[in-house]
Amino acid sequence: MNVKNILTIVGISATTALVSVFGYTKLMQSQYVGTQEPGKIPANYAGFFGNNNGPSSNIDFTSAALTATPAVVHIKTKTKARQITSNAPQQKNPFGDMFGGDLFEQFFNGPRVQTIPEQRASGSGVIISEDGLIVTNNHVVDGADEINITLTNKKSYKATLVGTDPSSDLAVLKIDAKDLPYLVYGNSDEAKLGQWVLAIGYPLNLDVTVTAGIVSAKARSININEKQSSTPVESFIQTDAAVNPGNSGGALINTNGELIGINSAIASPTGSYAGYSYAIPVNIVKKVVNDIIKFGTVQRAFIGISYPNEAMSDEEKAKQGIKDVDGVYVMETPAGGAANLAGIKKGDVVTKINGVKVVTGPELVEQVARYKPGDKITITYLRDGKETTTNVVLKNKVGNTDVVKNQGIIESLGADLENVDKKIASANDISGGVLVKKIKEGLLKATKMQDGFVITSVNDEEIKNVDDLKKALNNAKGGTVRLMGIYPGFQGTYAYPLTLTGE
Repeated sequence: MNVKNILTIVGISATTALVSVFGYTKLMQSQYVGTQEPGKIPANYAGFFGNNNGPSSNIDFTSAALTATPAVVHIKTKTKARQITSNAPQQKNPFGDMFGGDLFEQFFNGPRVQTIPEQRASGSGVIISEDGLIVTNNHVVDGADEINITLTNKKSYKATLVGTDPSSDLAVLKIDAKDLPYLVYGNSDEAKLGQWVLAIGYPLNLDVTVTAGIVSAKARSININEKQSSTPVESFIQTDAAVNPGNSGGALINTNGELIGINSAIASPTGSYAGYSYAIPVNIVKKVVNDIIKFGTVQRAFIGISYPNEAMSDEEKAKQGIKDVDGVYVMETPAGGAANLAGIKKGDVVTKINGVKVVTGPELVEQVARYKPGDKITITYLRDGKETTTNVVLKNKVGNTDVVKNQGIIESLGADLENVDKKIASANDISGGVLVKKIKEGLLKATKMQDGFVITSVNDEEIKNVDDLKKALNNAKGGTVRLMGIYPGFQGTYAYPLTLTGE
């Protein structure tokens, strides 16, 4: 075989090989959708490469953990045993049909006394000042008669309750100490998805414990604060750092050791850690704590709109004529409210608060929660495809811009109250109670109660003195309660429904 033939064969073989490889490559590409072009970077990676954000970055948690743990405390609470008197029927009177039900009523349907034993619980807290101010969750200390604080150095202190805010599930405590380590506030707005965070607390009655995770979501609402407030504020930082019972009120910090949240809740079918935990953003915490310290209560601002509580389906949006845009759909603006006075109407879509983009209700709540009544903010909204920005003066719950006073629940009743005299109690066969001497302007006036009434129970919980009454009403968390009692010298027990104003 001559050289010419050999070259011809080699050329044909090479050409065949190249065509086969090219054809196979095209065939394989056709089997997949969205193949990537070599060297082309997607838009979402634009800020990743070249900014030292690559996956090879070394992360060390030791400095942050050692800095923060001395400022996280163990909280132990005790609630004294108490008695509940119930007048509800306990069993059917077997002689009712025969004797009309009155003869044996006192034996079968008389008052029953139930004793609730002493309750003990524990949680965590964060020292925020060198003179002993501590922030924790409201649900950690709610209803407690005694609050004890233990530091990481094992020193213990009795704590006093400075104030609470059930809406955000926060409380402020104070211990008598000086030169304490405390956590520096960070900026929760700067928390980013995928960012490393540490949760510090006292889970399951263990000593101080540090767990690590990442920020897995922001502005989450899990409808947990509505259990303790009629005006819940929820815009949680969601993480996958392990958090268990006892972590509540503890710190969520970044790798710089800065406080970016207060751990508050977990998502779990069992009550223990199952993957996700939730922290109150520190930018909300700062506002609530400052208000409690300065005013005794939170100066909560209201924008004056209602919006869907949950994400609406495409069908629901179409039914209400809602266009698919990023923002918070305005369902209603009550007359006289801040938004209504600023010209915002039903059907508008709020897109920004003071220039900060908001897409969901929790994001809007988080932004507004940073301000107080009387503050002027800008709201950007869409109407008929046109974007408009307007000034809005925020209002308080009752519709004005006044400072909300820290009026206690007893003061809000609007009456002169005193512990019932022992002689009166003995003569009327009661173990104690609260005498309503004089009804003035307040909540009791709407009940039609008369002067001289003695309150003996609230929602079947026995009341022996004014302190019992105060605690029972505070534990009621608003709504309507039932006051029961007697008029000395008169037969029978009387009940009055009392509508509380909430917080």
